[in-house]
Amino acid sequence: MPQRPNFLVILADDLGFSDIGAFGGEIATPHLDALANNGLRLTDFHTAPTCSPTRSMLLTGTDHHIAGIGTMAETLTPELIGKPGYEGYLNDRVVALPELLREAGYQTLMSGKWHLGLKAELAPHARGFERSFSLLPGAANHYGFEPTYDEQTPGLLKSTPALYIEDDTFLDELPKDFYSSDAFGDKLLQYLKERDQTRPFFAYLPFSAPHWPLQAPADIVEKYRGRYDAGPEVLRLERLEKLKALGLIEPDVEPHPLIQLTQQWDALSEEQKQISARAMEVYAAMVERMDWNIGRVVDYLRQQGQLDNTFILFMSDNGAEGALLEAFPKFGPELVTYLSQHYDNSLDNIGRANSYVWYGPNWAQVATAPSRLFKAFTTEGGIRVPALLHYPQLAIKGQISHGFGTVMDITPTILDLAGVRHPGKLWHGKSVAPLRGKSWLGFLSGETAQVHDEHTVTGWELFGRRAIRQGSWKAVWIPGPVGPATWQLYDLSNDPGEIHDLALSQPEKLSALIGHWQQYVEETGVILSESPFQPD
Repeated sequence: MPQRPNFLVILADDLGFSDIGAFGGEIATPHLDALANNGLRLTDFHTAPTCSPTRSMLLTGTDHHIAGIGTMAETLTPELIGKPGYEGYLNDRVVALPELLREAGYQTLMSGKWHLGLKAELAPHARGFERSFSLLPGAANHYGFEPTYDEQTPGLLKSTPALYIEDDTFLDELPKDFYSSDAFGDKLLQYLKERDQTRPFFAYLPFSAPHWPLQAPADIVEKYRGRYDAGPEVLRLERLEKLKALGLIEPDVEPHPLIQLTQQWDALSEEQKQISARAMEVYAAMVERMDWNIGRVVDYLRQQGQLDNTFILFMSDNGAEGALLEAFPKFGPELVTYLSQHYDNSLDNIGRANSYVWYGPNWAQVATAPSRLFKAFTTEGGIRVPALLHYPQLAIKGQISHGFGTVMDITPTILDLAGVRHPGKLWHGKSVAPLRGKSWLGFLSGETAQVHDEHTVTGWELFGRRAIRQGSWKAVWIPGPVGPATWQLYDLSNDPGEIHDLALSQPEKLSALIGHWQQYVEETGVILSESPFQPD
């Protein structure tokens, strides 16, 4: 019997399409670049618009509205609470990939951000992971720094405390030298070294970097000092040219214009420019440090003679984060007050443990170009992410695929490679959701030219923002103030930037897609509600 493959699934948090070197970025990511150059890069790979919905789809092969994360738990509104598919955690209507692999003899290991339930009974160990070290909520200080609270301030930071758990035991404290990416790399290496060598493994390494707060070791930040002083517009053009040179986008692509949701670079004061550029320097350092930790894991597998038999997938969970947290109507003003009381965001302190910053929409649109907008939107900038595969058993070295793919394809692909059948609609006597994704095995082995044909329909919805795609045709519905609050139609084969709305000139095509959208809503249980981020 041939040796069963190992699996290593690596997730970056809020990484943009062009942030790593292999996807046109200037950030030093030699380990990911090496995997890409010896593997397959995917240029039309799609996730959900934000983190926890994507994670639920990755681990189940079905839509997040079915898996329990119809919306993010942090944004559940009263009309959604208690509704099927809106539990706010990975529900029992789905069977998780690690549950199936563990039953099939795999050792299942996880180290990183979970974001699929905050209670011990909802943690990774309860969903099939034999060993796990996890950050349960969606964000936390990367150094484990927690200020002393004078009062219970409602808002984003207090709603997601830093809850770390190992297996079924919550951790009361973290090491003094804790840094998230290093800790996640350390723990996965520990689990790999302690594992049962007679069994194949499935390892899941979801980093919490480069999600805000932007924090990184000072010596790495220093390497990027001055690199971003020219501002985001200049960097955006640099990256677009590199993407073209690498063959990742067409030479004549028309990028979506930068949408100004904040001041233009030239309108900023010198101090504002310095602070903004410093935030980007720290972001770059976070990405580089994540890559370094990926390199440690890959090097260990190579030393153990396991690299050639390990299927490695790297991806981001959504588009780059462009939110202006201070502008959110529900908690923005309180957040600004909270940060000013408990953190030091002066220029020289940005990136340290007691700083708390994000980089905003202009830098995000550097990373998502040529696409429109960024994380949390159903436009391409929110859902089209960098992804790469490395698996020497397949003849994919140095290749680029421009075919459509979705995060729901990962579970069926891994099950196929492992020789494990998905139970379909019944598992251990209980009803479970069948797969909505499609295995890549035929495509990767050269038996088929693509994974999804022009008839494949895929839908998205989050925070009332909607999209439906069939082949290269995509309809998008974005509420104001950023969108027109009506359906727009794009042909992505000619217009990947979603610039030229064809809704009026192609009414029959739009009508057909809206019909598919209504079917998607019925199949997945979407409940349309007002976005928690809309102005009051």
